[in-house]
Amino acid sequence: MSKNDTRSKILKAAAYIVQSDGILNLTLEAAAEQAGVSKGGLLYHFPSKDALVAGMVQDPMQSYIDNIEKNVDQDTLQHERGKWTRSFIKGTFEQRNPDKHMDAGLMAAAAINRDLLKPVQDAYEQWQHHIDDDGLDPINATILRLAVDGLWFSEIFELAPLEDNRRQRVLERLIQLTKEK
Repeated sequence: MSKNDTRSKILKAAAYIVQSDGILNLTLEAAAEQAGVSKGGLLYHFPSKDALVAGMVQDPMQSYIDNIEKNVDQDTLQHERGKWTRSFIKGTFEQRNPDKHMDAGLMAAAAINRDLLKPVQDAYEQWQHHIDDDGLDPINATILRLAVDGLWFSEIFELAPLEDNRRQRVLERLIQLTKEK
């Protein structure tokens, strides 16, 4: 097993613990046991609980960032206006993860050490600048971002999450709103 495979296995195990047993039960020992690695093996990749939680935030966040940037590059509409906002909307909808690894990392960081949320805060600040400069009314574009964030929030906490057909229709409507003047 490669270093990256072991690292990924540990992060998935930690996310599983947060999701199934709660944040307070996330310990280095529990993560090592759940991942099937020695504590020394875990410490090689994550020398502290903060480092483990940072990995739980950074790895899925980088995937999220990459997904949004891929959508910007692949936006095939005829006009540039709204391209970034559409890409954020699509990227967020596509980020849906049944294992909820990103959600677990964010919840753990918020509970254990809020400073570990800095990469997420920085990414959102950059995204908001892109959205503000996207050629759409900045208030309308911000409302679209907040609507997508609200959908994601409702899914994380299972607050009347949408069934797939309605979720798809919401996505289509949000995208449509990026095309209107």
